[in-house]
Amino acid sequence: MTAIVETDGHGVDALTADGGIVTLRPVRPTDRSALATLYDTASPDDLRLRFFAQPGSTALAAEVDRLCLPETDKHLAVLAFEGDDLVGVASCERTGRRAEFALFVAEPQRDRGIGTLLLEHLAYRAHRCGIKELVGEVLPGNTRMLRVARGLTSHAWSRFDYGVVDVGFDIDIDDATQLTIDSRDRTAERASLRALLSPASVAVVGAGHRPGGVGRETLLALRDYHFAGNLYAVNRTGSDVDDVAGYRSVKELPGPVDLLVIAVPADEVPGVLADAGAVGVRGAVILSSGLGEAGPDGVRRQQEVLRLARAHGIRLVGPNCLGVINTDPGVRLDASFAPAPPPPGGLAVASQSGAVGIALLENAIRTGPGISTFVSLGNKADVSGNDLIAYWYDDPATTAVALYLESFGNPRKFARTVRALARRKPVLAIKSGRSDAGQRAGASHTAAAAAPAATVDALFAQAGVVRPANLGDLMDAARILTDQPLPTGRRLAVIGNAGGLNVLAADAAETAGLTVPALSPATRLLLDQAAPGAASLDNPIDLGAGASPAAFAAVTATVADSGEADAVLLVIIGTRANRPDEILSALAPVVDAHPDLTVAVTLAGCAETPARFGVRGAPVYDVPERAVRALGHAATYAHWRRQPLGRRPDLAGIDAASARTEVDQALQEGAGWLPYSRTARILTAYGIPILPAVTVANADAAVDAADQAGYPVVLKSADPDLVHKTDTGGVRTGLTDPAAVRAAFPAVAAAGRPGAGILVQKQIDEPLELYTGVVHDPLFGSVIVLGLGGVRTDLLSDRSLRLVPLTDLDAGRMWRDLRSAPLLTGFRGAPPVDTAALEDLLLRLGRLAEDLPEIAELDLNPVLAGPGGVIAVDAKLRLAPVGTEPDPTLRRLRAADSS
Repeated sequence: MTAIVETDGHGVDALTADGGIVTLRPVRPTDRSALATLYDTASPDDLRLRFFAQPGSTALAAEVDRLCLPETDKHLAVLAFEGDDLVGVASCERTGRRAEFALFVAEPQRDRGIGTLLLEHLAYRAHRCGIKELVGEVLPGNTRMLRVARGLTSHAWSRFDYGVVDVGFDIDIDDATQLTIDSRDRTAERASLRALLSPASVAVVGAGHRPGGVGRETLLALRDYHFAGNLYAVNRTGSDVDDVAGYRSVKELPGPVDLLVIAVPADEVPGVLADAGAVGVRGAVILSSGLGEAGPDGVRRQQEVLRLARAHGIRLVGPNCLGVINTDPGVRLDASFAPAPPPPGGLAVASQSGAVGIALLENAIRTGPGISTFVSLGNKADVSGNDLIAYWYDDPATTAVALYLESFGNPRKFARTVRALARRKPVLAIKSGRSDAGQRAGASHTAAAAAPAATVDALFAQAGVVRPANLGDLMDAARILTDQPLPTGRRLAVIGNAGGLNVLAADAAETAGLTVPALSPATRLLLDQAAPGAASLDNPIDLGAGASPAAFAAVTATVADSGEADAVLLVIIGTRANRPDEILSALAPVVDAHPDLTVAVTLAGCAETPARFGVRGAPVYDVPERAVRALGHAATYAHWRRQPLGRRPDLAGIDAASARTEVDQALQEGAGWLPYSRTARILTAYGIPILPAVTVANADAAVDAADQAGYPVVLKSADPDLVHKTDTGGVRTGLTDPAAVRAAFPAVAAAGRPGAGILVQKQIDEPLELYTGVVHDPLFGSVIVLGLGGVRTDLLSDRSLRLVPLTDLDAGRMWRDLRSAPLLTGFRGAPPVDTAALEDLLLRLGRLAEDLPEIAELDLNPVLAGPGGVIAVDAKLRLAPVGTEPDPTLRRLRAADSS
């Protein structure tokens, strides 16, 4: 099972409901004094609610002794610290499959969600020990405790008996419980980031008088953008900077400060953070470089900075970042040294690169869309894309999100949270570089399919993330997705006065996943009446260079009213003989009169091209291909959002306990490739169909096994380390009698290691060969792969990937995504494959990978598929111990020593 990582003994940091930071960790013997103080300072009524009577000193000492016992699978205890202060404790004692829990939170710290956090982390540790349910007794008057217990999961229960309320909850995390946890996480994230993105006061540390200095320029950016709150400068002399009041240190500031912008040398940053904690600062943007990106010494300094911030409840952006911007008129925050602030609008942007951030902001200034908030993440010591996704989920000013990412801290959590966000708002993302996912998976066919870029593609596709090809493509798509209606389908109508550009637009539509369908005769008749002199009234519609503004508007209105287009591209070319501005003026009221129709414009041949037109601000592009690609991204996203997410179905016939036993025993004997017999037992425990095979050591035994199986048979090397058995002589097929078996045995045996043995199987045939399997990555989790088997070299790259957990709809989409999908549904009269059985196989593989992350690689190749079902003919399975992987469900902040 995945373990909680305790960072240098400091435990796990997590956010409280009000945005504070607490550290959660198991109890240690050295915590006796802190526990005794926690109870000694509690009120008599609080102690009565916890112990059901007024405890004496002996009883309290016994409770401290119990809590400080060494942690086992029968006794667990978790503490919550805020800084150095112990603020709560939760514990449980096992009684079979259940454990009885107890919880106590210091009175001044209640109603902050600390009790809920403690129980979540206690339940997580209990689940690792095989405990299925936590139960407890609560006095009826303890309403806070009842509220915490009942609201913890979707499976909480309570009943009144003998003057107390029995409460309990199943600690397995299902979809409903995860939604509840995610909701709590978003509430806490939004509260914790408020000081960073909507501060009432800002101080810039390192704001001197030298022109061009980062601190000074950031201070001037805040001043010139007319920051709505109090603004201060902090520098060595304490002098004013361009009419902004100056102070010598953070401790000398005249009032509370929400946000500190730090632009001092790297070695001075820890001291500034320590002062910030002393005066109650809640957020800091560290512009300084020379920390995590500057070698081992810089990494250690960055870890020290983060530990200081966590101890004082400060959230950090950066270090080595460009800053943050919030265009809200009530905030007007430009805490950055970007060249200029962007126009206000609905697009929120997070960029791990400052240079990329500047390029995005410049594009927004030049073409739109407007920006709601901008965050340059820099080294991501603390605040990451996951934090901002949670913040933007409920941000009313944000209608779309754009991300530039160079790394993932917790990809599995990212996949879940960004999917939830994408159901509400479009998310566009560019992921640079190449991850290491899949590169450790060996040389099997399945492992090779799970290439790093393909894994990221699968993550984004499942989460509904729009993945543009480059920054320009991203901003082009954002101009539609931020504030324009989504297309209701993929039908594109092209209307223009430039035939050549119309044709280019139609050609680009196919690549963008759009269609340019012919219009109905009735619509063409109406078009002929609207523009009798048009060059072509079919789609694309060529009105000719001399088309009048009135004709352009009439044709556009006719197409918009016809219901035969889900999106319209207007292509306008300017010449010496026409007035494009007049055409736009005539089109604007038509476009505004159809607010549910997606519209984009291509405008060429004009000295000045507006970024938008009409009251609704329909986007204007310089070339048709850019507009069509943007419309294609919008149509793809809209299609994803219309689809149901699916569910994790109940799968009958799974014996998870026996599979877990097999894996544990195999790991005790040594990780690596498993013998076929053990692999088959693990797969069979999950109801995964696999062809029986008998392992033999000599030719006589092979003949006996073949006689039992029935001819024809197949001989295969049983060496689990042998890769590509067919190419190395490790497989012989079509053996129809004992003599053929004896003749084939020596060569097959020689292909593997001496003593590895031979597998004997009944040979079966089905119309289609597939391959499928699992690759596990410490960051991305397990990836399920499906592709066409056999030797069709033109289809070797035809594969589909999904990350677990796999839903019922994910399984169906996997085979439908294949270019070769028609082969599964009865191509050219061939019998169709039982796709329901294939989907069931994929779902069982997904559940196997979820439950047993120790499966580093599983290759089912080939899988024979036909009308009667699917069955794996060969299987290779490799186990590896699970390390300290980021848990995707537990609420926690990134560790102070993580990269």
